[in-house]
Amino acid sequence: MDELRTRLHWLMALRVVVVTLLLGLSLTFQVAKGERVPTFYALIAFTYAITIPYVVVLRRLSSPRSLTMFAWVQIGVDFVLETVLVARTGGVESPFAVLYVISVTLASLVPRQRIGLVTAGFCIILFGVVANLQLYGVLEPLGWLHPSRLSAAETLQTFGVYALAFLVVGFLSGALVDQLNRADLRLKEKEQGLTRLRAFHENIVQSISSGVFTTDAAGLITSFNRAAQEATGYGLEQVKGRPWREIFNWRPNHGSEKEAEALFACSRFEVECKRADGRRLILGMTLSPLQEQGQQTGLVGVFKDLTEIRDMEEEMRRREWLATLGEMSAGMAHEIRNPLGALAGAMQMLRKDVASDETSRRLMDIAVREATRLDTIITEFLLYARPPALNLAECDVNKILSDTLDLIAHEARTKVNITISTTLAKGALTAKVDQDQLKQVFWNLATNAFEAMPSGGQLTISTGRRRVDSSGRSGEVIEIAFQDTGIGIPKGNLDKIFLPFFTTKKEGSGLGLAAVHRIVDLHGGWIKVDSREGRGSRFTVCLPRSAGAGPRLWHEGRGPWKRS
Repeated sequence: MDELRTRLHWLMALRVVVVTLLLGLSLTFQVAKGERVPTFYALIAFTYAITIPYVVVLRRLSSPRSLTMFAWVQIGVDFVLETVLVARTGGVESPFAVLYVISVTLASLVPRQRIGLVTAGFCIILFGVVANLQLYGVLEPLGWLHPSRLSAAETLQTFGVYALAFLVVGFLSGALVDQLNRADLRLKEKEQGLTRLRAFHENIVQSISSGVFTTDAAGLITSFNRAAQEATGYGLEQVKGRPWREIFNWRPNHGSEKEAEALFACSRFEVECKRADGRRLILGMTLSPLQEQGQQTGLVGVFKDLTEIRDMEEEMRRREWLATLGEMSAGMAHEIRNPLGALAGAMQMLRKDVASDETSRRLMDIAVREATRLDTIITEFLLYARPPALNLAECDVNKILSDTLDLIAHEARTKVNITISTTLAKGALTAKVDQDQLKQVFWNLATNAFEAMPSGGQLTISTGRRRVDSSGRSGEVIEIAFQDTGIGIPKGNLDKIFLPFFTTKKEGSGLGLAAVHRIVDLHGGWIKVDSREGRGSRFTVCLPRSAGAGPRLWHEGRGPWKRS
């Protein structure tokens, strides 16, 4: 129906164009000769005027039958107008008899079989009536159809030529339109089949659990399936037309990127990048050349999210290491602390005997102090390697932090130009925690911030809550943030700061942040770190509201800890 409506629009447009060109040109030539042709004026005006109601009626028709009838009405009106024009411009000798041929051709636009022959026959009848009326002078008294200069035989010959032309044009136009309709139908069927095939292939690609993307020859992304969007957090509109190397943060270790792509094609490798929200993403990727007719036109990338697997492997290695460390610590406690205590006691006794010797006494004080410090380090190490069991209870985290703030504020007064600002969430932040160990976490993070601001600065402590959605699960977590304006952490050290005995300070055991991570980990939480050299650091402790919601439920995919 839409196709027939479109054809009728074309029919009306072509009618206006033909009338404007043929009658307009003829009118121009007649006016140049000084002759008046009121018939031309009337037909041109009538054609323009009748087009307006045609358009109005066409908009109101909605059924195929009514549209077909409307098309026949237009064709019939055209034939009548052409007959009047032929009769007024010489009858059989009229140059406008060719308009019948144009109308027969345009009538074939109506989708009916053999419509060309039917309209050709109708034109022959009309033209024959005009020829006979002119030949016998029936309308001559009325001033119409003056006698022709042609004889009866010549009139019959002219009529026969036109009739044959009408039949040939009708037959050819009808046959051509039938062939075009069949070709159009076959084309539509093939297009529908191709559309279904393309949709089927797209459904397959979209249903694959692995991420799949394709690029053009320049490495610009052209497609990005649903699994790829879920893994990276990017939508198709965000990555389409961008280099795949930029999206996946891939840089070759050596050689040019083109050489590296050729080297990695059809091979598997791992790449570390970031999701749209900034979280770390480890992907196992396979690149393959995208070929068309034997020529490479781009790349096909298939990848799998390995972040959780790598995090679990790292977590298992860390737990195995800590288990081994715990076994070693028991022996160390007996093998080191007992002799160390005996040694410290002996030095205390010897210190009394060398009281008169200032140098010996000073050296003995150093030995006693260092022995005490060594004992403290061993004690901290044993607490880290074998932490006590959690004494969990429903507590208000804001209350625990407020109790610790008194000690933190007292410590800040012993520093140079240190100020503390707090922004606590309204209402109680209740969670199942060990309040003594959580106080240790707050204390260690605060003192670590003080040490990062040797020339003074501001420590901002804030609390809040937010909802986390991960792996189809969701829940609420409590966030406690310690943000300083200190010297920041070098990028190369961000992955090491929670390791035992790692420290950049001249003094210190390197167990403070390790203990913080261990306690938070035992609570089923995680730590986010955001730091830039010269701009300070922000440590955010995330704790689940319930004790059963551990890292397996709420962990956001950054290994033992998370860098923002």
